[in-house]
Amino acid sequence: MKMVQSSSSTDVGSVKSEIFPLLGLTDSLPGAFSGEWFGRGTLLEKRSPIDGTFLARIAQATEQDYERAIAGAHRAFLHWRTTPAPKRGEVVRRLSERLRDLKVPLGRLVSLEAGKILAEGEGEVQEMIDVCDFALGLSRQLYGLTIASERENHRMLEQWHPLGLVGIISAFNFPVAVWSWNSALAVVCGNATLWKPSEKTPISAIACIRIAEQVCRECSVDPGLWSLAVSDSSIGRRLAEDRRVPLVSATGSTQMGRTVSETVARRLGRTLLELGGNNAIIVTSSANLRLATRALLFGAVGTAGQRCTSTRRVIVHESVKEPLVESLRAAYGQVSIGNPLHPETLMGPLIDAEAVNKMGATLAELKVLGGRILSGGEHLSGPEYPGGLYVTPCLAEANNEWPVVQRETFAPILYILPYRELEEAIALHNAVPQGLSSAIFSTDLSETEQFLSAVGSDCGIANVNVGTSGAEIGGAFGGEKETGGGRESGSDAWKNYMRRQTVTINYGSELPLAQGIRFE
Repeated sequence: MKMVQSSSSTDVGSVKSEIFPLLGLTDSLPGAFSGEWFGRGTLLEKRSPIDGTFLARIAQATEQDYERAIAGAHRAFLHWRTTPAPKRGEVVRRLSERLRDLKVPLGRLVSLEAGKILAEGEGEVQEMIDVCDFALGLSRQLYGLTIASERENHRMLEQWHPLGLVGIISAFNFPVAVWSWNSALAVVCGNATLWKPSEKTPISAIACIRIAEQVCRECSVDPGLWSLAVSDSSIGRRLAEDRRVPLVSATGSTQMGRTVSETVARRLGRTLLELGGNNAIIVTSSANLRLATRALLFGAVGTAGQRCTSTRRVIVHESVKEPLVESLRAAYGQVSIGNPLHPETLMGPLIDAEAVNKMGATLAELKVLGGRILSGGEHLSGPEYPGGLYVTPCLAEANNEWPVVQRETFAPILYILPYRELEEAIALHNAVPQGLSSAIFSTDLSETEQFLSAVGSDCGIANVNVGTSGAEIGGAFGGEKETGGGRESGSDAWKNYMRRQTVTINYGSELPLAQGIRFE
């Protein structure tokens, strides 16, 4: 199949009419899949945050549908686990090729449903492609270890086996990429998956599973390998409670992650958690302010501030605070806000009215506490902003100890916090409950090394002269503290989806015991 070229249309209805047939979508969709499509629950109506245009109605999964999906995924796993890993990699390679073919329409669907600008929508699909390529390489190197034995004529080794069924709970802000982080690696490791996507972005999930289904059928593989259940949080709770699901990977708020973690822990299952962030950039007196401004702009404004890695705080040395603020004001003034299907748009809408209201409530609380808004923070209205979900990105002076700064608000609000000494800046940086992504802008080697040391950033990601947002897939992604401690995507994150087995082999004629114990 030839790669689909982008159209110039920016009308939501026209774009929908163009891409839905390419992705196997219609106005009425079943929301559950496990080798076949079904769904008998209440209808979920999805409208685009761009202008409120109707996109589709989805029949959500009921409890009975969930049981059917679990059964189908388990059936697929029983055969898949015996398939050699390189052959599993071949299926993921075919998925990667199919995603390349459909990058444009799938990226535009992400824009329609999540309100992301076109560059971010297609970038998210590219991230899926990259993860599939990474998983393909892993399929030939799911390596164990050889361990020296203290006993004569013995050898020890470590090997890895599939876990079984992996439950995936994803958030709206990355409606397709987070699924691929988990599913590509889990499937290459020999597992089957059941995906519960956000009810705010179900159509993108259905499109992904339709693509995966076609790949499975072409490869004569049970398509239940990649199963789906669209529903409200009830299916997420069911996944967390289900002993047939040894690993639940959950991406979302800290509150959601805490509930999932406690539920899974009660049955001694495993969790992989990617939760909230309250990410900061330290800008030192030696920083390149041009680079810092660009990183802050993308980090705070990209995806309308709705990334877990979005920059929420800038901790700036008092000697460069004023020039940095002026630079940010100028940059914010050039941000084009509006229809994300327009190529020149840099910021689209928030996901829904609840997000708009939370941003407004946060800024009202900030003012009561004594904070000062330096730029933006308005709710936009008028015919050029249909749907009512558009806001201007906000710069504000605040205190790091205030509740509004301590919690994550999923909106484009950037708090400015001055400092005098680097130790003070690091203390401010670490004095929040979350620990996902962090960055320092400095040309002083001693400052950057201190930031990266054991007494520096306490986050899972620490960058130097690179912003907090936009991680590559080759490194393990995740954070500490209330971010959950999980690691997905690159490095050795594949081990999350497997069980470790230590093996001892006696090839002699005696039975010596470890530690020199004699039992005769």
